[in-house]
Amino acid sequence: MSTSQSEHQLVDERTLLLPTSQNEEAQAGFGKPSRGASFHGSVFNLSCTVIGSGIMSLPATLNILGLIPGVALIIIAAFLTEASIDFLLRFTKPGSAFSYGDVMGEAFGKVGKVLLQLCVIINNIGSLTVYMIIIEDVLSGSTSNGVHHAGILEESLGVHWWTGRAFVLIVLTVVVIVPLICFKRIDSLRFTSAISITLAVVFLVAVIVITVYKLILGSIEAPALFPSVTGLTSFLNLFTAFPVVVFAYVCHYNVHSIQNELEDSRRMPAIVQTTVALCAFVYVMTGVFGFLLFGESTLSDLLSNFDTDLGIPYSSVFNDIVRISYTGHILLVYPIVLFPLRLNLDGLLFPSARPLASDNVRFSLISSGIVAITLLGAIFIPSIWVAFEFTGATVGALLAFIFPACVVLKDPHGIAWKKDKILSVFMIIVAVVSSVVAIYSDAYSLLT
Repeated sequence: MSTSQSEHQLVDERTLLLPTSQNEEAQAGFGKPSRGASFHGSVFNLSCTVIGSGIMSLPATLNILGLIPGVALIIIAAFLTEASIDFLLRFTKPGSAFSYGDVMGEAFGKVGKVLLQLCVIINNIGSLTVYMIIIEDVLSGSTSNGVHHAGILEESLGVHWWTGRAFVLIVLTVVVIVPLICFKRIDSLRFTSAISITLAVVFLVAVIVITVYKLILGSIEAPALFPSVTGLTSFLNLFTAFPVVVFAYVCHYNVHSIQNELEDSRRMPAIVQTTVALCAFVYVMTGVFGFLLFGESTLSDLLSNFDTDLGIPYSSVFNDIVRISYTGHILLVYPIVLFPLRLNLDGLLFPSARPLASDNVRFSLISSGIVAITLLGAIFIPSIWVAFEFTGATVGALLAFIFPACVVLKDPHGIAWKKDKILSVFMIIVAVVSSVVAIYSDAYSLLT
């Protein structure tokens, strides 16, 4: 076989995502695509992976830390995320590593790979369930402490069985989610990812317009530039902001899936840099303008602030724009987050089976099983949000920083530089401290 033929075969293997090992099957499509994934489509898919429900907590983070330290933390977290993903890409051995699990397997064997798969499963099932809870809360309302907060459908159409949480969620699942999760290539979701990012920008623009209008009216107070520390309790409270920002960029489990479908895999570092820069910009703008708009009244979930009169003309219209755009964004994020979950669950349950993309029965059963679990979880146990705050603080830390840093310290290919190892140690320290503080904070809030 000639050199050109060998190279063409390798490109086909990466594009179709059908390498020799099961979990790294590389998410094949129904047939050979005419060309690889585009740069812009890959940026949209990776950005869609990053920007999820965490964006709503960023204004509250600035409320805790102050404007300047809060913005600085968002930017620092972006640099750390780019560095950790760069570690994964650099330690991906060409021709044998096609996934995050492969990288962990090469460094720590089967135990490392299985641990990674479990973390992705726990993290993503939690995320998908929370997404569904957000969707039904916004559209059909929610009840907390005996107080009912009406949803958009209840406000406009009244309280009926067909505006109820379960019915609305089931309809959206059948009409929107199920068709989108049938795609076997992640690049097939590039258009819905683009729409999702556009909806996130619409949400951001609405917040900016409201804030600027109120600034012109002079009805917004000057924001706190730095935190107010009056004692040990307020000092420890500062650390609760770290996990929210540090783990808001988690997208590592989809990096290889996107890279495998690229026409030129060497463009992946540029895609990561563009994605992180775009998400950091959206995060900073959301944090700053959300904090400016609501000040000390900023809630931990910014969406809850858009449930009252904003003190501007057409307040209800702007409230609906914000809530609908964000709900649409979350709805289209769902299939992107399900994609790696499906692959890792299949790799864990059927490690020796043929590639998932070539087995339609297994593909359908696993996909429908995931949807059923998250749907039932959102309908019957909405308090599951609290449980996943714990898993997010721990599993998110492992996926984003601890695992990539451990791969560098293990250095299976002997390519790590001294500065890589120093940065890896720093990442582990930051991740561990943030996780411990987050868990303590969540446990304390439950007990008080």
